Amino acid sequence: MLIDGLIQYLGLLVLLTFHEFGHAWMAWKCGDDTARLQGRVSLNPIVHIDPIGTVVMPLLIIFLSMNGSGIAGFLIGWAKPVPVNLNNLRNPRTDDILVTLAGPWMNLLLAILIMGLAKLGVLANSESLVTVCFTMAHLSLLLCFFNLLPIPPLDGSRVVRSLIGMPYETYYQLARYGFIMIIIVWQIPMVRHLINGITNSAFVVIGHWFGMPATA
Repeated sequence: MLIDGLIQYLGLLVLLTFHEFGHAWMAWKCGDDTARLQGRVSLNPIVHIDPIGTVVMPLLIIFLSMNGSGIAGFLIGWAKPVPVNLNNLRNPRTDDILVTLAGPWMNLLLAILIMGLAKLGVLANSESLVTVCFTMAHLSLLLCFFNLLPIPPLDGSRVVRSLIGMPYETYYQLARYGFIMIIIVWQIPMVRHLINGITNSAFVVIGHWFGMPATA
């Protein structure tokens, strides 16, 4: 159980690193080099780690879940947010959405690439590789769609903020209590079923792209 938990954690760390790299890279390409100057346009996990959100909380969630503890459902993890100066973006409203969606897009792309690696595992008759890849691909998709929930400070809420023109001050005030709102909303069965359903469907579809009857 310890080994499985550590493997899941290392996989999550990689997925979060790529997620934050996606935000930082897109911001740089859209004209804001704030994240680049802080070394965030990098695939080095260390620059994206938040000691509590990226180390303590995920490990607690993984091992509590393995032990069947319901407490895990009330915990969430996070990486260090990527700083973005909207005043530096060439087209602030459009570019803000592109920067925001770059993280989930990266997780979707990773899921596809990991599923391709699983296909190689099938061809090589490596059951362990296939199992690990399936787990990581599913987790990457879950991160993608979970982050699209319109709850501050998740990515989906930033897209909504930009679309409706909500003042930044109002958004940041809401974001101060965002983690509490996320935990509360995640306890609603309909929300869990929606995100899990979309994740599972995407997992199956991507599996079929590679000729694998992947089941979530």
